[in-house]
Amino acid sequence: MKAKFFLLQCVRKSGRESSFLKNGSILLKDLIASCDGKSTPIRHYSAAELVRATNNFDPCCIVEEASLYYTMFRGILDDQTIIVKKYIITRDWPDKDEARSWAIRDIVISMQMSTHKNALKLLGCCLEFSLPALVHEGAAKGVLRDDASLTGDNESQSLLPWKTRLRIAKQLANALTYLHTAFSRPIIHRGLSSSCIFLDDDYVPKLSNFSFSITIPPKQSHVEEDTLKWTNGYADPNYLATGYITEKTDVYSFGVLLLVLLTGRTAITANLKFHVSDSQIQIHNIVDPKIFEEVGEAEQEQQQLRDFLALALSCIQTQNEARPYMIDVAKELVRIHKSYLACALA
Repeated sequence: MKAKFFLLQCVRKSGRESSFLKNGSILLKDLIASCDGKSTPIRHYSAAELVRATNNFDPCCIVEEASLYYTMFRGILDDQTIIVKKYIITRDWPDKDEARSWAIRDIVISMQMSTHKNALKLLGCCLEFSLPALVHEGAAKGVLRDDASLTGDNESQSLLPWKTRLRIAKQLANALTYLHTAFSRPIIHRGLSSSCIFLDDDYVPKLSNFSFSITIPPKQSHVEEDTLKWTNGYADPNYLATGYITEKTDVYSFGVLLLVLLTGRTAITANLKFHVSDSQIQIHNIVDPKIFEEVGEAEQEQQQLRDFLALALSCIQTQNEARPYMIDVAKELVRIHKSYLACALA
């Protein structure tokens, strides 16, 4: 019996060593290609540490399970709250090599974005599982729900005030602009949705999930893909039609997110472009009633809502050329936010 137990331990150790070497070699290659010689050290966690931190990945520790290919767990390690993102293989998604490439891409881009205050900070990773696992900082308020609310006590819905929704939009626009412009080549998130957004204790948004992210090659304006990947409700129709990924692919998804924040509806139902105009009556039909309770009937506050809606609609134009760039979206949200603050202080 002892010999059998010893053999099982050896097999497990050998399997983890093999996973570490395979995952590590691919990660190193990706890091060299992506980081332009700049080093951002991250910690390597052992599988045993993450098993202890999450109570063996107890379902009670699940933070977010919106995806078929990963689950996020809350854990405690070194007296610090962490979030562990564990990639999984299912019958619907059996390609381990593809899963590994997504996980490693997630690590690489998360590491590059970790210095930005509106990205979910990557603390490290574990390469001992068959697929790499990511270890992020904790986010006390959790992940945004499909309707841009939070999960309150007893799984109830916790609605966010307009001032928080507006600030979230402004800060996320800044994070996406950084992703598009801060590196030697633009990086496209390509998987933006409410489930990518975590909030900390102060309701500061943290962008996450860079597994679908892709870098635009030098002297190119787009990347063409044969196998399309998208999030329901957030997918750029131009990308679906052509397979072309551009900076405007993220702009479209962000426009949908703006509509979700404004309406309090899910992405599938929030895209109301076909019967939206600037008229007061239709604005009242579209905007979340909770927002109107806050802003009242003052003309300046109403104008902020119309400007926010107009920006969202400009982002979801069918043709890429008609959409603004993220840097222009970010500037407009700064302007709207300043207008809100001025009204609040008046």
